[in-house]
Amino acid sequence: MAHISNTMEVDKHYILGVYSDEDDLKHGIDHIREKGVSIYEVFNPYPVHGLEKNLGYGHSWLPKAAFMFGLLGTTCAITMQAGMMGALWPMIIGGKPYISIPDFVPVSFEMTVLFSAFGMVGSFLVSQDLKPYKVPRIFDRRSTDDKHIVAIDLSKNSLSEAEIKSVLEHAGAEEINRKDFTEEENNPSFFNYLGDLFKHGVRSTSRPK
Repeated sequence: MAHISNTMEVDKHYILGVYSDEDDLKHGIDHIREKGVSIYEVFNPYPVHGLEKNLGYGHSWLPKAAFMFGLLGTTCAITMQAGMMGALWPMIIGGKPYISIPDFVPVSFEMTVLFSAFGMVGSFLVSQDLKPYKVPRIFDRRSTDDKHIVAIDLSKNSLSEAEIKSVLEHAGAEEINRKDFTEEENNPSFFNYLGDLFKHGVRSTSRPK
């Protein structure tokens, strides 16, 4: 899962390591972390199995959120049906009691799934700040094609730029590039971004000029 800050910092500077092979990427990440370098994020053109372990990510909290939202859905469903059939509009259907738990199962099941699914999606979008109008920061457009990109935030590491580049070189990076984000790129206009996207497509890249 990608980490996205809630506040876009001004004038951010990153060092990018470029990899073509996912096995080289994993070994490289292990080497980078062994040297004490903090990795901001890794961008991949496709899911890489086991990469979260190399990055040291823990277990996701989304299953717990799913359980809590599902429990909320079950509670709401039973409360709603019991209130309707037992208090507000009591009706005898087929000689059954007003509150018949077996009859509540289908609706309770559906609402459990509904609350769980929407709750997980909503929790993920909110926690990762994925707003519909959010303008993405593109580190290297080749990460949507055939390259794996390791992004290292210079402000989050005590090592110098030269030392980090040396670590990436020993970690097997094919390319080592610097990516700078200006204030305009960190706080862009969404409508200007859409206009530029329709006119020119994705243009931001960290390829050496």
